[in-house]
Amino acid sequence: MSATYESDMKYCEEAIRHGSLSFHAASLLLPKAVRDPCLALYAFCRLADDEVDLKTDKSASVKDLVQRLDQVYTGTPRNRPMDRAFAHMVEEFEMPRALPEALIEGLVWDAMGKKYETFDDLVAYSARVASAVGVMMCVIMRARDPSVLARACDLGVAMQLTNISRDVGEDAREGRLYLPLEWFESAGISPVNFLSDPRFRPEIALMTRQLLARADELYHRSEAGIACLPPKVRPAMFAARHIYAAIGNSVRANGFDNISVRARTTKATKLRLLGLSATHSMVSMFMPTPATVYAAPLLQTEFLVRAAGIEKRTKLGWSERFVSVMEQLHEHDKSNIGA
Repeated sequence: MSATYESDMKYCEEAIRHGSLSFHAASLLLPKAVRDPCLALYAFCRLADDEVDLKTDKSASVKDLVQRLDQVYTGTPRNRPMDRAFAHMVEEFEMPRALPEALIEGLVWDAMGKKYETFDDLVAYSARVASAVGVMMCVIMRARDPSVLARACDLGVAMQLTNISRDVGEDAREGRLYLPLEWFESAGISPVNFLSDPRFRPEIALMTRQLLARADELYHRSEAGIACLPPKVRPAMFAARHIYAAIGNSVRANGFDNISVRARTTKATKLRLLGLSATHSMVSMFMPTPATVYAAPLLQTEFLVRAAGIEKRTKLGWSERFVSVMEQLHEHDKSNIGA
């Protein structure tokens, strides 16, 4: 590999080391041939997420990301480490364009401040911002079997539900709300009042408990897919499953208080889970294929499973669904200007 490539990869790894300790810990178990492109993928995804989360003009940030992705897929990435590394990964693995499109679609929803009426709506969001990344990792691992992809989507949704459970207070203080609105209605709580004064209360604890219970179901189901991945990558994927689930366990240990306390996992816990994951991976090699691997994908993730089955990447043109989402963002911006 060229010196530029190696330098770009070091940049991506440092970004992940500081931006996502959980993913970085799990990635240590990947072989280099898989780890490097996964780091390039995750670094670009973190960049995209931060661009929307941290910038004041979120719409401008999304539109800039769209342009950057277009440049990647036309073979002319911006002269920046993450863009170059991501473009190299896209080229090497023939990454279907619909997959990073789905991620940006979720970020468009963030830029619009979209709220989610039902749990199913929240799963649709999680599919875009998390499952899309998991499916792209499967493409990197040369694992395109629909059943395996469906389980990767399960893991992505579970991880995102865990993140949402952990960050309820932090998000509320930033004016963001991901918990389903119908849950607030059932609890007799006004979402507007909660956002104006986010305090720990039993009703929020119950919602968090429900969210983590759904996540645990998906973590369990995802194991069947991990067991069907190439043996060398299984330890890292089991590690991701266990480390993120441990965040949920930390939320439970805090009495589901995600308003005044931010759940964390210690370095010792991560190291213990890395060891557990290596053992889990070894055991999986001697066990029969679990029947749960053949479960139908979540309805909200079916489009990702289909997209990953396309062997050749599309260089030009956005999908109709993505164009529609960008039009919604444009209308959202116009309405805000007129307000």
